[in-house]
Amino acid sequence: MRITRKPLALLLAGVLSASLAGCASSTPEPSTGSATSGQLSGTVTVFAAASLKSTFTQLAKDFEAKNAGTKVNLSFAGSSDLVTQITQGAPADVFASADTKNMTKLVDAQLVDGTATNFATNVLEIAVPPGNPASISSFADLAKPGVKVVTCASQVPCGAATDAIERATGATLSPVSEESSVTDVLGKVTSQEADAGLVYATDVKGAGDKVKGIPFPESDQAVNTYPIATVGTSKNKALAAAFIAMVTGDDGTKILGDAGFGAP
Repeated sequence: MRITRKPLALLLAGVLSASLAGCASSTPEPSTGSATSGQLSGTVTVFAAASLKSTFTQLAKDFEAKNAGTKVNLSFAGSSDLVTQITQGAPADVFASADTKNMTKLVDAQLVDGTATNFATNVLEIAVPPGNPASISSFADLAKPGVKVVTCASQVPCGAATDAIERATGATLSPVSEESSVTDVLGKVTSQEADAGLVYATDVKGAGDKVKGIPFPESDQAVNTYPIATVGTSKNKALAAAFIAMVTGDDGTKILGDAGFGAP
């Protein structure tokens, strides 16, 4: 029996159609470039507030371990100093600020890609040397004559918080030194160059037995919120977004919480 041409053509078309359908179903979905996809590569430069040094150092190690072929470069300083560096052209991919004010400066300068995300909060605490030689027990004690207190400069988030608490309490401090970062304030206390310093609660916790922490109720008058964002001039925005996702996700929340940061 001879097969006619028309049925044969239909048969071949059906076979071809089935073959194409099978190929389509086996094609992998495009990579989303997530932090766990293994598809990320390159270097991301993160500018972060000095108070984030311990937590972000750990997060950077974890990020590199989960994403072979990536490198996280970290730069820590006072948030205001970092903003100045970025606006002057420093090559940063991510900026994490210790307050919303300095992040707003970058937003206003159109140097933020997308929207900043709040990821943590922090409050001030009094740090004194072990033994508390000046017998500090309250914020008001810092204003007593003869007390050598060190604070952050007003343009730095921890300094702005100090100013806010002074206004709220009516106490006026006369610091012997105003530092450009909270880690510098802590250094003055640990070296016993000061009787007391105003730092973040997380800095006191991280210092261990090098200092004694004195919480004070007025600290709730100046709660600092920490935002993070991709810098608009970033050369690797996919990697920047993945690092931010780690900071704001479960891994970051746990590491920050263990260090004493509050939820945003």
